[in-house]
Amino acid sequence: MTGTSLAEVMGELRELEDPQTRAVNEKHGDDHAVNLSKLRAFAKRLGTRQELAGELWDTADSAARLLAILICRPRSFERGDLDTMVRQAGTPKVRDWLVNYVVKKSPHCETLRVAWLADPDPVVASAGWMLTTARVVKRPEGLDLAGLLGVIEAEMKRAPERLQWAMNECLGNIGIEHAEHRDRVIDIGERLEVLKDYPTPPKCTSPFVPIWITEVVSREKRK
Repeated sequence: MTGTSLAEVMGELRELEDPQTRAVNEKHGDDHAVNLSKLRAFAKRLGTRQELAGELWDTADSAARLLAILICRPRSFERGDLDTMVRQAGTPKVRDWLVNYVVKKSPHCETLRVAWLADPDPVVASAGWMLTTARVVKRPEGLDLAGLLGVIEAEMKRAPERLQWAMNECLGNIGIEHAEHRDRVIDIGERLEVLKDYPTPPKCTSPFVPIWITEVVSREKRK
């Protein structure tokens, strides 16, 4: 499909739209109507297409941007490009895919992580916390975990929803991955009570940090 034009790609995306998919996504703050498995299959047929990815992103259409993320070359973006894109992302799914599939693979990942953590825009700051969680789990060397816990303790309770979720994710992973901080993490979770009453489906783990950590650590000990 090396000769596929933007118009042709957008036409196929429209054909893949499904009203039921849109209705489900809208409940989570997303607005695309394309099944993600079908979108991934489409991206596989297209292959890596950096120029087309840029054109798709510029349409501002969420499905097109998700496709752009799947066919781009993550290391081709400059730091400023990625900073602009995370501010343009618009919906949670586009932002999450951008951070996980592009920014994390970029040579600018660490400088963006530090900059975004301090950004006054809570949506951008949430991206910084997502990148920080990845470091907590995979590459914690050099991170001030105690300092991060201090920030979470002071700010998570009153943070906007998306930022609160990202900070809570980081808090939980510090407790799971770093036993020396576990008691403090659980204490913070118990006092702040963030997501304590979040409805959790059967057989799923609660995002409330004290319950989440206890369940995950217990499972690990049983292995």
